[in-house]
Amino acid sequence: MRLRVDWRVSCRLVGTILKWLWVPLLVPLALALYDGTALLPFVLPILGTTIVGFGLEQLTDEPDLRTREAFLMVSLTWLSIALVGAVPFVLAGEGVLAEPINALFESMSGVTTTGATIITEFDRHSRAILMWRAVLQWMGGLGILVLATAVLSQLSVGGAQLMETETQTRDVNKLTPRISETAALLWKIYLGLTGLQVAVLYGLHLVGLAPNMTLYDAVAHAFTTVSTSGFSPRGDSIAAFSPAVQWAIVPFMATGATSFMLLYFVLQGNVDRLRNSDEFRFYVTILGVFTLGVSGVLIVDGGPHTGLEEIIRHALFQVVSITTTTGYASTDFNLWSSGAKHLLFVCMFIGGMAGSTTCSIKTLRWLVVVKAFRRDLFTASNPNVIRPVRLSGSVVDEETIRDIYAYTLVSLVFFIAATVVIVVDGSRIELAISEFEAMSAAAATFFNVGPAFGVAGPMESYDPFPESSKLLMTFLMWVGRIEIIPVLVLLTPSYWRY
Repeated sequence: MRLRVDWRVSCRLVGTILKWLWVPLLVPLALALYDGTALLPFVLPILGTTIVGFGLEQLTDEPDLRTREAFLMVSLTWLSIALVGAVPFVLAGEGVLAEPINALFESMSGVTTTGATIITEFDRHSRAILMWRAVLQWMGGLGILVLATAVLSQLSVGGAQLMETETQTRDVNKLTPRISETAALLWKIYLGLTGLQVAVLYGLHLVGLAPNMTLYDAVAHAFTTVSTSGFSPRGDSIAAFSPAVQWAIVPFMATGATSFMLLYFVLQGNVDRLRNSDEFRFYVTILGVFTLGVSGVLIVDGGPHTGLEEIIRHALFQVVSITTTTGYASTDFNLWSSGAKHLLFVCMFIGGMAGSTTCSIKTLRWLVVVKAFRRDLFTASNPNVIRPVRLSGSVVDEETIRDIYAYTLVSLVFFIAATVVIVVDGSRIELAISEFEAMSAAAATFFNVGPAFGVAGPMESYDPFPESSKLLMTFLMWVGRIEIIPVLVLLTPSYWRY
């Protein structure tokens, strides 16, 4: 049997990525050196990943990234970084992260920008380890930006070719014909947003509006906000800080889930691109409608919050956090009424814009589904009329629409199957989990949202789940982050052999 894919090319490119992982590992290493905590958890991974990376680069001389090799490279990249990311947790030997399965869950949650945590006692972990969680998420957010614009769109993965319909990828490729140049462009915007948020959060501390927002907290939360990730070094997440901090974080979550290509054109002074984007208007409308809905339910049903400002603040924060798949919590929404929680549950399936750091199905796909369904209703009563689906004035071809329908269907099938497994597996160890809690846990991990409801709520953790469920959720985070298709393609025999 002859292989149709040159796995050496894929592994060589993964090796190049692993070879440079020592750079982000320097951040927690420096913090550990400053705090006087253990250095070994970071020194060994630096040495190991550098050696392995150089070794993989020797597999072939000239890497030619064709479609087949790209599918394998994308899948292996996220998996390999998650494996490396788990090593410091195990070597530190602190709390539940000392267990390899728990460490892999936490690392995969970090690199896929999910934000679902296994940690139960944050005080048991050093600041360096908690910062490593934030660095993993910051890397994951930047990585998916580069892949989405430079690789996934070229593979037409999960409808990513829609970015060309919105003229995002096409324009970027004109500006930056090489992946390295595209990465540099995105890096500047990403780094600028991160630095701006650090300045805003620490500035609130300096003026007395956020007394407990240290520089460490500002950096950690900036890393995990712009990447729409949600790992906080505080057990109470953003509820540990003042209302001023909560208000300040909302626009950064929303911006991180906005197309970075649109952000680029806005920075160039072309505001019309943002104003004329159908997806952006749809995205903002979704946030507004669900915020009004949750606020209304909280006002009618009552709850732990008093005062109109407090209700609107928490409703807006949680809608933006869940919709953008950031996963921060400004309050324990487990205590909310059933109606409010179900509205948040729906938000898990939406996601932000294509070409952003966000996860889930994404607003661009939902917009196509809505427009295509409206078109089908119209043509049902007017069979002789040809009515194309348009996005921002451009026609979406029918093959792309079918891809979107297929991706949405496959996503829902994955979610339903995962829910069943989690319920059955929880019953096996007599874990008290309802069907709704199991559904939210499946959606929160597969759509990379982070916190769920019940035992995996915003102030809880995923530690009570059995190890088999944790492995399933780790798999779900991996598959969901890289848009399902690359992993499914690897499972088809025709991909590997002639």
